[in-house]
Amino acid sequence: MNRVFVDASFWIVYRDEDDARHASAKQIITDLFQRRTHFATTLPVVCEIHAYFTRNSQKRERVLKDFWNNPVLTIEEISHQDQEAAMELLRQNGDKTYSLCDAISFVVMRRLKANRAVSFDNHFRQFGEFEIIN
Repeated sequence: MNRVFVDASFWIVYRDEDDARHASAKQIITDLFQRRTHFATTLPVVCEIHAYFTRNSQKRERVLKDFWNNPVLTIEEISHQDQEAAMELLRQNGDKTYSLCDAISFVVMRRLKANRAVSFDNHFRQFGEFEIIN
């Protein structure tokens, strides 16, 4: 399956027309849609995106529509094992500044065997296991 994990940093740039990287994000999405890419993310990622736009009701509603009941995107359930693995990842990498949301994303990507992510977050590159599209 042609699957790409969606990180909050990427979708925020994609929906924020004032961000200097917005045109790049739009082009990336266009290219991925043309390749019939299926997208995956987690509820914590969607929560980060929603929180970012919480003061802009139109964008807040737009991002919910982007992710809810979208046939080309799956919001992956987070299992207890995923949570435990994410906490262990944070313990093992105490010198890094990954967030818990990032660690959950990394663990879910491993479980899905998804090796690509759209992200503008340097933590994804720093983690070093995945191809980062940006």
